[in-house]
Amino acid sequence: MVHELRSPKHVSMSAMTRDQDSGSFNQHGSVTFILPGCKTQHFVIATDSGKRAKMFGVLVGKRASSSMLAPFFDWDLLQAQVQLVVSTLLGLAGTAIASDVLSVAFYAKEKNQLYDFISANSEVDYGCRPVVLAARGEHKLHAVISEDRYDHFKRNLDPEVVRIETLHNLNKRQTATAPIGKGDRFKGGEVAPRGLGSRNSSEYAAIQSAGILNADEVYTAMKGLEKEYGMPLFTAPHKTYENATVIGGVANKAEKMKKDKQYIYFISGIHARERGGPDNLIYFISDLLYANKHRKGLTYGNKTFSNKDVKTALSAGIVFLPMTNPDGVRHDQANSNLWRKNRNPASSTPNNPLSVGVDLNRNFDFLWDFPKHFDPSVAPASTNASSQAFYGTAPFSEPESKNVASVYDQFPNIRWYMDVHSAAGTLLYSWGDDDNQSHDPKQNLNNPAFDGKRGIVNDDVYKEYIDQADWDNIRLQANRTTNAMVSVGGRSYVPQQAVGLYPTSGATDDYAFSRWHTNKNVNKVYGYTLEFGYSTNFYPTSEEYIQNIIDTNAGFMEFILTAVEIGLKD
Repeated sequence: MVHELRSPKHVSMSAMTRDQDSGSFNQHGSVTFILPGCKTQHFVIATDSGKRAKMFGVLVGKRASSSMLAPFFDWDLLQAQVQLVVSTLLGLAGTAIASDVLSVAFYAKEKNQLYDFISANSEVDYGCRPVVLAARGEHKLHAVISEDRYDHFKRNLDPEVVRIETLHNLNKRQTATAPIGKGDRFKGGEVAPRGLGSRNSSEYAAIQSAGILNADEVYTAMKGLEKEYGMPLFTAPHKTYENATVIGGVANKAEKMKKDKQYIYFISGIHARERGGPDNLIYFISDLLYANKHRKGLTYGNKTFSNKDVKTALSAGIVFLPMTNPDGVRHDQANSNLWRKNRNPASSTPNNPLSVGVDLNRNFDFLWDFPKHFDPSVAPASTNASSQAFYGTAPFSEPESKNVASVYDQFPNIRWYMDVHSAAGTLLYSWGDDDNQSHDPKQNLNNPAFDGKRGIVNDDVYKEYIDQADWDNIRLQANRTTNAMVSVGGRSYVPQQAVGLYPTSGATDDYAFSRWHTNKNVNKVYGYTLEFGYSTNFYPTSEEYIQNIIDTNAGFMEFILTAVEIGLKD
């Protein structure tokens, strides 16, 4: 295999010796890299009988520059390990997007065919969680994979069962993505942000050209809202691994923080690569505060809200954490490497950058110990530190997840919660561990009799109990919110149960809903995950960035208004 690397920070994802047709490992193999402005670099790799790889040299031309330059690596840690060894040997950071990374869709006539595919390929990056959508009489599943992995699936999948199609090349597409803002447009908090709903469409260009908020601007935007509108800020109790502080805000009609009068809770930025989430929240809150102060309504595309709606929304009391994973966001913005996790290296291994960090959306105390709670045939998270879905060392092992949970203690009457992600075009509601059912209360997350049985969708062994009234409420909310987003005129959004086709554990939305089911002394919270944007499109173009703000802001508004209608209290 020969791969041309576009910059000294790019490393091929295909640096492995697995036979892609048979799935077995070659006794000997070689991978060739062509570095810009450099001589061809040849890496000769061999495996021992235990399928452990040795790097036997970096060959410049035909001369070995070194003998054995790498220790043994376990192939069970996936082919990414060899890629990372090569990165280290070249003295590279291993942080830029590697080789050609493709956004793809898998199609099948039956959902169970995609379920079988996921079960057999749990290491594939399906984004926040595997989401299956209807598509022209079929079902489709989105993923992000390397070019070589695409070639493997193209050769080996039976298109009559599951076929694969390329949506776009993420590497080449990066040249068109919305830029990260430079400097500080909010001047240290002296200037307040203002959203799109309070502007004419002719004014959108200024926000579009300024680009996505950089991590520092998220903080100064919050300071700007505090200065302009008196919006109270609060500091989450736990600093991140890189010593960052997580800032939250409280927006309500009285501009006063009454901890028992806040019923709506939004977070974003928990997955670092999902660009625009913090922007969506900050611009929405700024719209509400601006419209309230100036006695105006808000317009998002074809969807209009009155000033009365604005006041109703603010009267519900909104708590929000716009950037819950600041370390990860800074890393992703600096490297454009589709970084998902936080930056805690506690579980990492030397010379393996991908083993840094925890998937914060698998770190919450909801069936976290998935090997115990789930059927062994499913993998709702991962124990492998190199995985995108690594669940950490314990529930709430991470300061970021502790910060998200701490808000429930600080504001004890929260009833409605939304975690803002990208990119799938869906609004997900509980439960995410198995199918819902409302007839057998014994089948519940706290019953150890069902350990080892959860997670098999569409079977009769276990389904997660939900009270019928709660089920009706959460579906009504999901339908109305997505209808509002669709009515904007941008694109389709679909409401669906979070389990979809495949289960997850340790997610923020299920944790929110499970708290009351585990402890009746706390408030019941309905939890949701919004996946804005186009599927697997984590880095939007400038035009998509603007559309994402419009879509989500209409959705946020409808979410709050529907919450008020359904009820903020028992």
